[in-house]
Amino acid sequence: MRIVGAWTPPLVTTPFTSSSTADDVLRGVDLTGVRAIVTGASSGLGRETARALASAGAEVTLAVRNTTAGEAAAGTIEESAGGVRPRVVRLDLADRASVAGFADAWHGPLHLLVNNAGVVTGGLERTAEGWELQFATNHLGHFALATGLHHALARGAAERAGARIVAVSSTAHMRSGVDFDDLHFERRAYDPQIAYARSKTANSLFAVEATRRWASDGIVANAVNPGGVATGLQRHFTPEQRASLDAAEAAGVFTYKTVQQGAATGVVAAVAPEFARSGGHYLDDAQEACTVPDDVDLAQHPHGVKEWALDPASARRLWTVSTGLLSG
Repeated sequence: MRIVGAWTPPLVTTPFTSSSTADDVLRGVDLTGVRAIVTGASSGLGRETARALASAGAEVTLAVRNTTAGEAAAGTIEESAGGVRPRVVRLDLADRASVAGFADAWHGPLHLLVNNAGVVTGGLERTAEGWELQFATNHLGHFALATGLHHALARGAAERAGARIVAVSSTAHMRSGVDFDDLHFERRAYDPQIAYARSKTANSLFAVEATRRWASDGIVANAVNPGGVATGLQRHFTPEQRASLDAAEAAGVFTYKTVQQGAATGVVAAVAPEFARSGGHYLDDAQEACTVPDDVDLAQHPHGVKEWALDPASARRLWTVSTGLLSG
């Protein structure tokens, strides 16, 4: 977290912009020998990220809940990536057994983990454990996946002088920090937008603490905001959620990007040399975002990152709480 009045290092910058595409970022980059996993890769940003990585030579695994859709995506990628077909493996991030099985079945090193999958609900849904579904899927499932694959990532880091995790967050994180006193909406009325916001803040906090814990293993994690992209993620929006999104666009909080542009910031975190050894950042429009106070309105700083999403103490607490939930 950058503290006003104290010396802080300059923000990490890259040559890319909000209009850059994933292919722009990967131009001239050879990913031969890189083993990558992209969650939620059957459509949208995940599929485009996987396609771009495969086109650059990476060996990509599509971790998807619907393997039929995953195989269709793999076929599309194969056609555009010079005949290289990604592997498709089932993964349900809301199911602890599915996540554990995926991690246990992984063999060999892993160099890149892109935690892209996410859900948005229109009302309160819970997992078998009683956990609120958005937090359970978007954060806890990815947390369990990353910790389950830690050994593979460490092996990949030793093999190629570093491994990376990309955690896909969102501007929505600016609506709420993580409420440790009511993680699963057992006390307050359910608000799906606040629930989503909490899960996206959690994605950023994960990147902070994963880097602190694992940098000595050669593993860094960064959170990214892909920007406003029309994907299947919005298919379950209620009229109220849709109206809120339209109002935010009208107010200039965001401008819609293409899927190719939306995938670019995640690919920057995945391959750009500026982030090879530097983690715990939040990227927006292919650059490290500036930190803004928690009480600043979203409309004032639509491209910043709230302090609560980078707070080291909250990141450590979330790691501890998440570990406890998953071991219970």
